[in-house]
Amino acid sequence: MTTHSVGPRRTPLGALELLVAIDAHGSITSAAQALGVAQPSLSSGLRRLERQTGLTLVTRSSAGTVLTDLGRRVVGRARDVLAASDAFEGEVVALRSEQGGRLTVAASMTIAEYLVPHWLAARPAGAAVVDLAMANSRDVMEAVLHGRADLGFIEGPDLADGLRARTIGHDTLLIVAAPAHPWAQLHRAVGAAELAGAPLVLREAGSGTRATFERALEAAGHPLVSTPAQLGSTAAVKSVVQGGRSVAVMSALTVSAELALGTLCEVQIEGVDLRRELRMVWATGRQPAPAARELAALVVGLTHDDRAAESGQRRPFASAQDTA
Repeated sequence: MTTHSVGPRRTPLGALELLVAIDAHGSITSAAQALGVAQPSLSSGLRRLERQTGLTLVTRSSAGTVLTDLGRRVVGRARDVLAASDAFEGEVVALRSEQGGRLTVAASMTIAEYLVPHWLAARPAGAAVVDLAMANSRDVMEAVLHGRADLGFIEGPDLADGLRARTIGHDTLLIVAAPAHPWAQLHRAVGAAELAGAPLVLREAGSGTRATFERALEAAGHPLVSTPAQLGSTAAVKSVVQGGRSVAVMSALTVSAELALGTLCEVQIEGVDLRRELRMVWATGRQPAPAARELAALVVGLTHDDRAAESGQRRPFASAQDTA
């Protein structure tokens, strides 16, 4: 009879992500919010990890939760494991794209609905089939980081560690209201303080529109103080605003038709800079597949401007770091 040795049971990657999140965000509560899980679920997962490893990884007190010395040593190894897993997933995506002539693209809502269709229509016959995933900017970055997408396109001001980016366009957020709303009748501009306290309809946390607006109010010295209605799609925001009771923050790309028809009105503002960059993102250290390079070159060619040409950024995967 032949016997085979069985190695120790491997620790699930999800458990390592919990520990890394606690270290990165400083507490179980903040880590749970960042991961989008309930705090009791994260606490249970952490206890299972401690039982499996046989190590005390955190200390808990009324002041909060901190990693032990052993926990800090383990979290360093955990980051290495997660980085290796991300690299593996990215290579699998690249190999699948090369073998099957398919390309997975993740794009935030505005870009996916209003720009990507034009890019795809401009591609030559025989180009790789594109599988498009629509998500908010935060989830797009996660998809690219973890190898679920070859390329990503985002609208938000933040960039996750492990990603590189280059600007492929510009956009402006507008404050819009129904024609019957009092702000649509104003003969003056609305300031940052009024915006911060107004009944607003916004996209959900994690969206580029939400992040850009909140960052702009903070820069103007008036952080958001109202509790806005949060909706997960552009169409839902439009529907609520057209009801007449609220105002919304929306990309100029998404409301041009409504403004032309008069079903929505732009509210003039002052003292708040709502311009933003649209960016292409890819994983650091991961070689893009040929299909990804072809699409990136097309997008750059369709969206380049003189500044990009002067800085050398017409190369598809040139980033701000490459050209600085």
